[in-house]
Amino acid sequence: MNRRETPPKVRTRPDPLRLLNALPQPLLALDSDGAIVEVNTAAENFFEMGRAALTRSNLHDLLPFGSPVFALIADALASQSTVNGYRLEIATPRTGVARLVDAFIGPLPSLEGVTVLLHERSIAEKMDRQLTHRSAARSVTALGSMLAHEIKNPLSGIRGAAQLLESSVSDEDRALTRLICDETDRIVKLVDRMESFSDHGPTPRDSLNIHAVLDHVKRLAQAGFARHIRITELYDPSLPHVIGSRDQLIQVFLNLMKNAAEAIGIDSIDGEIMLSTAYRPGMRLKSRASQEPVSLPLEICIRDNGAGVAPEIAANLFDPFVSTKASGSGLGLALVAKVIGDHGGIVECESLSRKTTFRVLMPVDAGRVKSEA
Repeated sequence: MNRRETPPKVRTRPDPLRLLNALPQPLLALDSDGAIVEVNTAAENFFEMGRAALTRSNLHDLLPFGSPVFALIADALASQSTVNGYRLEIATPRTGVARLVDAFIGPLPSLEGVTVLLHERSIAEKMDRQLTHRSAARSVTALGSMLAHEIKNPLSGIRGAAQLLESSVSDEDRALTRLICDETDRIVKLVDRMESFSDHGPTPRDSLNIHAVLDHVKRLAQAGFARHIRITELYDPSLPHVIGSRDQLIQVFLNLMKNAAEAIGIDSIDGEIMLSTAYRPGMRLKSRASQEPVSLPLEICIRDNGAGVAPEIAANLFDPFVSTKASGSGLGLALVAKVIGDHGGIVECESLSRKTTFRVLMPVDAGRVKSEA
């Protein structure tokens, strides 16, 4: 009896461009003059240009004069070998955003050119900063609890004594007692804000539609501090729910909206704040060695066209007591970082003149997603 032989499985060769598009890192193929011959999808996203526009461009159109990438390309062409560069800061004239990348340049004999692979380090750097923000917030938590107990009680006594003196002193001295009361009230308010960092046990959390939270924040802003500013929305209506505390998330986004309004200023005639949401699969955060990475696909952005964040404080923006406001305590954004961290998410800021974006990334309500599947 003859055994029927199974014919060998015919395997089709994948399209080379589809292979390139599967790479998460930007990849460009250049000829010897620097003209862009081919790109992958990640490169389109990185440079915020479509493939057709990129392949009509030269790398000199995308990177500023003197970019370290050009020196690496020259070395790769001269040596006909792979050349790598690490922690390079590059910016594109189109976006103006400075990014930290590792660059891998390889010769491409068929074009007498090179391939350029960029690996953005910004995400890893942001993850490190998030852990720093959380550690700083925990320090303020302990400090807030201590201050609430050790400072507020004596302040109450000082204010009471000043009020008693106020009725028996001259008008000139009464201004001093009024000053004591005002400054005491100001310190109490500062301590109250720090006390909000204190952990009072687990906060009840529910499955929330983040758009309902943002709509409530928008109404509050339009009725108060942002009444002179145009607020626009760009929402993904299919966004899954998030598990969280409605009150705490309202506090977070109201704080970010108020910062945006203050950056625009009360005298602006073209002030605009944009609220946007999107689903961004692929972002994962591992906060502890023993934990599994958590997916953070929900992206909520608050973008304004104000003056931007001063470069000297940008890296420490979420640290306690860092503020550009003359009367600011520097606790608002530290509280934002703590609350979002408690919800398992991260918050970051990208700031340019007239284009500042606060981006919040959060996990989805996994239980709700499974029940709807």
